[in-house]
Amino acid sequence: MSIEHIAIWTIDLEKMKSFYCRFFGATANQKYVNPKTNFESYFLSFAKGARLEIMYSPTVVDIPKDILLKTKGLIHFAISVGSIEKVNQLTETLATKALQLLGNQEQLVMAIMKV
Repeated sequence: MSIEHIAIWTIDLEKMKSFYCRFFGATANQKYVNPKTNFESYFLSFAKGARLEIMYSPTVVDIPKDILLKTKGLIHFAISVGSIEKVNQLTETLATKALQLLGNQEQLVMAIMKV
């Protein structure tokens, strides 16, 4: 058994797609659009492992995120980049590309694009 994909909602589908494609080498499929429900999504594939489905709907609610607040549900997922050196390099790249980093270079907890 294996995980096929994980799905997450976003309020900006194109920025989210660009983020994973640019910094993590993901490949996006053709966008799926359901005009009746205004649902849109991409499946992002990586070199190996599960895919990531990013989804948008105009009814998605944007709430403040607090990684220290313990709540039910998915709290994070990890992407392996191969080595601590690559983590450090990617962290520097993200920091120079106007991203807000939470955590430190040894443990890249979360990266959020400033809108």
